[in-house]
Amino acid sequence: MRNLIIAFLFFLPSLAFSQSFKTESGEAIFLSKAPLNEFTGESEKLKGLIDLEKNLVDFYLDLNTLKTGIGLRDRHMRENYLETDKFPFAEFTGKMKSIPALNAGTTYPVVVVGKFKIHGIERNVEITGNLQKTSSGNIELKAKFDILLGDYEIPLPKLVFYELAEKQEVSINATLKPVK
Repeated sequence: MRNLIIAFLFFLPSLAFSQSFKTESGEAIFLSKAPLNEFTGESEKLKGLIDLEKNLVDFYLDLNTLKTGIGLRDRHMRENYLETDKFPFAEFTGKMKSIPALNAGTTYPVVVVGKFKIHGIERNVEITGNLQKTSSGNIELKAKFDILLGDYEIPLPKLVFYELAEKQEVSINATLKPVK
């Protein structure tokens, strides 16, 4: 019994001060602002991990979960442009330029450099965002970045009513909970 109590006390600090946080239900939104057509696509299935000790930021999204509010547009987006049968995920892996101390209630700007992959193409990117630790020990993440569809060999639709902007504005919002 004494050994069990000693083991518990030994592991308690690592549980109380977890440096690894994950989400299974983050939000990813893209905004397409073409001259004649503006719309968003959204998913609440963003999965990710931030490990402060290892300085690892790793997120991915099943592109089949993106919804624009119009079923036919969603199907065309998946089949003709994103080709989700061949390339089902968008992925990002990177490192923060500097790791904030994360005191509860304070928002910290962060810059993450890494690789973003979509449509089978991987590119180096730099993403800016904010991290905030909540009083419950979670981390709130908000980030924005742009992607150019041509950089990832995603074709632009030729039909005016499916007009899509070359530049897509991507927003990420997630609550990450400590990994136990």
